[in-house]
Amino acid sequence: MTQVSGGCHCGAVRFEADVDTASGIECNCSYCSKAAPLLAFTGAEQFKQTSGGDSLSNYRFNKNVIAHLFCKNCGISAFGRGKGPGGQEMAAINLRCVDDIDLDSVARKPFNGAAL
Repeated sequence: MTQVSGGCHCGAVRFEADVDTASGIECNCSYCSKAAPLLAFTGAEQFKQTSGGDSLSNYRFNKNVIAHLFCKNCGISAFGRGKGPGGQEMAAINLRCVDDIDLDSVARKPFNGAAL
């Protein structure tokens, strides 16, 4: 795990997290295929939103289990929240929103979210 910080484009929404940045999931669900996040997951206890709670809006679809959060000002989704397969609270970090990350070093893992 690596301690990272990041946020949305305009800087209103910021976070800190302990997350594995070696690889990220590229999902092909109807949302992700358009928004193109590169996701890494961590437990809720390893995630802290540091600013911008009043700037967030929430979008849910399909089974409504993932809160696709985005900044109301710039529209960027820096992270989301939901439950993992075992029911534990999770945060989905958009690695594209992590400060000073070398995205070329992040291995991509395809995920067939369209089949869910």
